[in-house]
Amino acid sequence: MEREEFDRINVFGLGNENIDYAQYFIGKSYLNYLTKIDDAKISLFNVTFEPRCRNNWHIHHSSKVGGQILICIAGEGWYQEEGKEAVSLKPGMVITIPANTKHWHGAKKDSWFSHIAIEVPGEKTSNEWCEPVADEEYNKL
Repeated sequence: MEREEFDRINVFGLGNENIDYAQYFIGKSYLNYLTKIDDAKISLFNVTFEPRCRNNWHIHHSSKVGGQILICIAGEGWYQEEGKEAVSLKPGMVITIPANTKHWHGAKKDSWFSHIAIEVPGEKTSNEWCEPVADEEYNKL
């Protein structure tokens, strides 16, 4: 999907370049805060990935509940849990990521991709960033 077409259907907008977390991504990503962190009990972010962009393997740790929910809204992407096959993501799909599950997500090679990321509240939560998704591994998808 080309950028112009993607911009028309990405209803929550591109947001700003995701500079604060750039070290955990291969390629450029953009972040648009949909809720103010101090005003809401649940944080909602529209995360946009340029083609081939993906985040590193990571884990949303929690001692009780927690995790993350992804709502795919524009373009096409990938989601993969450690030890499982990658899942092709399309608008309208919802991915529930249990706490303490190592995973990654990002855009397909030829498409921009956007999802709403919901951080599920839990107890003793933290995020652990792990190794990048290697080009060799990604290129097999």
